[in-house]
This record gives sequence, structure tokens and C-alpha cells, in this order.
Amino acid sequence: MHRQIAEACGIDRTASRVLVVDDESLVRWSLAETLGASGYEVTEARDGASAIRAFASPRGGTDVVLLDLRLPDSGDLRVLTAMRQLSPEVPVIVMTAFGTPDLLNEALRLGAFAVIDKPFDMSAISPLIERALAS
Repeated sequence: MHRQIAEACGIDRTASRVLVVDDESLVRWSLAETLGASGYEVTEARDGASAIRAFASPRGGTDVVLLDLRLPDSGDLRVLTAMRQLSPEVPVIVMTAFGTPDLLNEALRLGAFAVIDKPFDMSAISPLIERALAS
């Protein structure tokens, strides 16, 4: 349905796949709805282990990742590090409600495309993903 809405609006992002990783179901749902309406194909993961499985899956791949920093099985940058090792060319945008300058610097040093503070304006997500895909 999201693809049909996007096509009706003249948006063609059918090849862009976004992995949304967040333990909060409402955040995942909101991002999936927003991105789906913009024409993205969205895969969701609720923890680090399922995020790594989805990211490493050969079934379609991932073009960009939205990764919550604090997950039930990871409260640091281990998932980002694993993703960078698996596929360093895929942009990863880290989301956090617990950002510090040290965290920001470390995430960027490890290869994050950007770090955004939660809560964020949903209307800012699609343009950020577009920039990540263009990088």
C-alpha cells in the first residue's frame, strides 16, 4: 500500500530499503509508516541480534539503517561496529535519547553517517535518509 501511495505522488524510492532498529514498537511503527508513505521498503528489528540478522540477510540487503543506541541486548555502539564490519558502505544513522558529545564523536569515528537526538521530528527523517543514500 505504501508503494502505491508513493507512486501516486510521483515518488520513486522502491529500490531503497531501510532497516529500522528500535525496541519501542511505537517508534518502529511511526518510522515504518512515515518511510513507507515516502516509498521506502522498511524492515524492522527490535533488538541488536535481530538487527544484525536482518542486516546480514542476503534477501534484498539494506540501503540505510536507522539504529537506536539503547536496545535490550546492547546499550552501546556494538551493533554499529558489527554493521560497519559487515558492510561499511551502508550508511547508519544512530538515534539516541542519551546523546553526549563523547558518544557523538565515537559513533562518527566508528562510521555512523549521523547521530540524531530522540525525540525527533518525523518530517526530518526522509531528507536525512536521502542525504545518506546520496553519500
